[in-house]
Amino acid sequence: MSSTPLREHSAVGKLFHTLSISQVLALVAALLIVRFSVRAICRIWFHPLSKFPGPKLRAATRIPSHIEVWKGNKHHRFAALHRRYGHVVRVNHDELSWTEPNAWKDIYGHGTKGTPGSAPHKHWLRYGQTMNGSPNLIQARDVDHNRQRKIFTPAFSDRALKQQESLFIKYTNQLVSKLKEGIEDNPTKSFDMVRMFNFTTFDIMGDLTFGEPLHMLSNAEYDPWVSIIFSSIKIGSRLRIMVYYHWIWRAFKLITPKGSNRKRYSHFQHSVTRVTKRLEKGRATEGIDLWDFVLAQKEGKGLTRGEMDSNASLFMIAGTETTATLLSGLLYKLLEKPVCMTKLVEEIRGAFSSSDDMTIEQLASLPYFAACIKEALRLYPPVPLGLPRVTPENGSTVCGQFIPPNTICMIPQYAMYTHPENFRNPLQFLPERWLGDPAYEDDQRQCLQPFSVGSRDCVGKNLAYHEMRLVMAKVLYAFDFELEPESEKWTEQETYILWQKKPLMCKLKAARYTHKAQHTHE
Repeated sequence: MSSTPLREHSAVGKLFHTLSISQVLALVAALLIVRFSVRAICRIWFHPLSKFPGPKLRAATRIPSHIEVWKGNKHHRFAALHRRYGHVVRVNHDELSWTEPNAWKDIYGHGTKGTPGSAPHKHWLRYGQTMNGSPNLIQARDVDHNRQRKIFTPAFSDRALKQQESLFIKYTNQLVSKLKEGIEDNPTKSFDMVRMFNFTTFDIMGDLTFGEPLHMLSNAEYDPWVSIIFSSIKIGSRLRIMVYYHWIWRAFKLITPKGSNRKRYSHFQHSVTRVTKRLEKGRATEGIDLWDFVLAQKEGKGLTRGEMDSNASLFMIAGTETTATLLSGLLYKLLEKPVCMTKLVEEIRGAFSSSDDMTIEQLASLPYFAACIKEALRLYPPVPLGLPRVTPENGSTVCGQFIPPNTICMIPQYAMYTHPENFRNPLQFLPERWLGDPAYEDDQRQCLQPFSVGSRDCVGKNLAYHEMRLVMAKVLYAFDFELEPESEKWTEQETYILWQKKPLMCKLKAARYTHKAQHTHE
């Protein structure tokens, strides 16, 4: 056996033994700098994505992206990058961001036939895992996703939601009653409409999902369960930075004290407890709720108990906060532009003799109302950032460009919807752009896909539309709103996956009159 390796090892050991601590640290720092520099050069000029435009620093390192996540300004930074570099930007060494209108079908849909490669799939690492390891609709692989989707799709159909209309009306009327009681007790009182909308959407979803509300409207305060959800979003978004550095992430999980994940566990257990209570009731005797469709499945084709729990936990976030976000954003945009508020109020109050006459079908037929909702979704999308997809081993074709394997692709919604090449006057609230105004005939209206596209689009989009129309119509029928000065520039918010909404403080007055209905509904 040769003694050469031993002599070399001894020489290295002697070298480090003769160096001081400061010299060792300097040597390590120098090696790290060399490593970083070499890797940066390779990523910038020799990486398969080097032909795509974008800042050199972002191609070299993820640090700028991590800073944006930490500060919550990623939506604004991406919008600025696309305005500067165009519809496709290299935002990290292995990541492309798109704002081209036709990118939706190639990234999130089934792709374009006859082009090289296959459609991108979900970037599973970024979607994490559920507490019990049973995948929900978002995290399930294709086979499980298809099975779950077939179960839940009928539950969110227009037909099923029509059967739940009385439930939506019940809590929306309760919201109006609470607001009326508040101004009767104190006419100068201000209301945080973010809270009021959240109370309503969580009570609705609680009843739809578990057969009982969270009583947030009755108690006029957040259920502890909901408080846990809100408090975990920001910190969870920041902690995900460590996932990109496996040794840091593993070390973090090792040193994290037991119980530090208590909030997430507590949220999940709330779902488990409520699912148990709902299952004990069996099939509903009156009406239909979500679990009637679950319980109606044949043995072997339904959900496992773990999947029931994980999906219930998902619905209580995805089906509530996002709807309340759009309602808050729409109300603010209307208050910011009184001429639009006046037009919408006239349309709603002119269509019904009483708020009791409102139905989800009739509200869906109001054209200016529909335009206002679309414009609010454009300027204040509930999910402002991109949902990551990754190209498969044979690559993908997006908008006619071949994308190499293992490339992360996404569409940041806020950046796409405010790109000047997609919409004229992109930062202005202009509902007429959706009503055939010739001044906006060149707008790329197909851009607007707030619920995504393809087989993994939002299963609850019908619910969201019906709910937001009913809630907004009822409150605008009953009240005149005035924005408090403290809530001016309300949309200047940070984003951590979702918007970090500030209080939307408003004064309310009972509507003095309503217009006589201009037409009758069958």
